[in-house]
Amino acid sequence: MQSLEPKTGSSYVPAAKKESLWSEIWKNRAVYTAISPFYIVFAIFGLFPIGFSLYLAFQKWDGIGEMTYNGLNNFSYLVTDPEFWQAVGNTLIIWIYSTFPMLFIALVIAFLLHAPFVKFKTFFRVGFFLPNVTSIVAVSIIFAALFSNNYGIFNYILNLFGIPMVQWLDTGWGIKTAIASMVIWRWAGYNAVIYLAGLQAIPQTLYEAAKIDGATGIQSFFRITIPLLRPVILFTVITSTIGGMQLFTEPQILLGNDGGVGGAGMTIVLYLYRESFINNYFGYGAAVGWGMFILIALFSIINWKLVQGKSSN
Repeated sequence: MQSLEPKTGSSYVPAAKKESLWSEIWKNRAVYTAISPFYIVFAIFGLFPIGFSLYLAFQKWDGIGEMTYNGLNNFSYLVTDPEFWQAVGNTLIIWIYSTFPMLFIALVIAFLLHAPFVKFKTFFRVGFFLPNVTSIVAVSIIFAALFSNNYGIFNYILNLFGIPMVQWLDTGWGIKTAIASMVIWRWAGYNAVIYLAGLQAIPQTLYEAAKIDGATGIQSFFRITIPLLRPVILFTVITSTIGGMQLFTEPQILLGNDGGVGGAGMTIVLYLYRESFINNYFGYGAAVGWGMFILIALFSIINWKLVQGKSSN
């Protein structure tokens, strides 16, 4: 009589074990039913769009008519499309303009909120976090008024000091500065709260011991605070990279679908939106989305390697 026990290294699963698995699932069906809405919603609004976008990237479709198989033509055109690479360059420059100042400002805010002499800390935490939950459309409209070429508040302030007006929205660097300013205003407080949580997790005994050994405040900052905050800094850098690569509402409301003068504000997602929903090239738009996914993955890995490499030294 043949044994039902699986051999070592074999993938064979006895029928009795399979039946016991299904019987356990059936026995706990109330629990599985309770948690099933999350997985059903995730499958419908998460997995299905991802799979369909990958399928669509190999098709030629205008959103209404019949799909036509297009092979790798969408991707081959993507790598040679100068407008796509201009959008990539714009996105990277805006990311540089916004990320490094934003994280520095967030770190300064976190240190101030962590200082023992600061009163009403809860009030300030809520105040700094509020921009993150404010409507992006409303913020973009306000910043459009601030950076307006003729009647903007910034140009009004420059006129008060006798400085010529700056055509913020008619120059490439001015457009990128305006978009980066919106990103900094919105996300600096959010990252400050994350840094504050990291600072509160550092034992005060380390600073007391360093003070007894004669360490200055600057030495404690670079020898204690920064090394222990590296995991938090890595998290904020990666999330800022992902968010910076997905800028859409800010340039779209501020500049329109063409990205402003010379396409200086055309980001990757805005370019994807224009190709998909304005020009009705849904197959190519899906290919742009997967190209953006690859870029985000690469930059996230690079950031992770850089920060992890420094922390291991």
